[in-house]
Amino acid sequence: MTQLGPDKERRLTIGELSARSGVSISALHFYERKGLIDAERSAGNQRRYRRDTLRRVAFIRVAQRVGIPLARIREALESLPGGRTPDEQDWTRLSSAWRAEVDERIDALRHLRDDLTDCIGCGCLSLTACALQNPGDELGRYGPGPLRWR
Repeated sequence: MTQLGPDKERRLTIGELSARSGVSISALHFYERKGLIDAERSAGNQRRYRRDTLRRVAFIRVAQRVGIPLARIREALESLPGGRTPDEQDWTRLSSAWRAEVDERIDALRHLRDDLTDCIGCGCLSLTACALQNPGDELGRYGPGPLRWR
């Protein structure tokens, strides 16, 4: 049964938060340990979450889905005044700042994909030509053999 907080707002149990957000209880505990969400404790020492934690969890999940590390997500949440939950303007600002980082990762993955196609042809038998293990034959100056495998 949920309880009312000091501001008379209905609080969610961890089970309710999990069911409503689609995030496992263990992941919610993890988010709490990492400082991404917080809970109040009931008289029986049970976690109780403000309803706006649902939006905060959604923010975390979307940011994770596009590859933003949890440390960066925490920094973003900590940048909000009074620890409030992100709103639409916050998302616009934060996502535009992350866009360049996402674009760089997309470019790197495209490059990796193209190099992987070339690599399949060599079968890692030619470290001179391997774009993944030895781009531009950088290791050639150190002599023959599988230098990275030693």
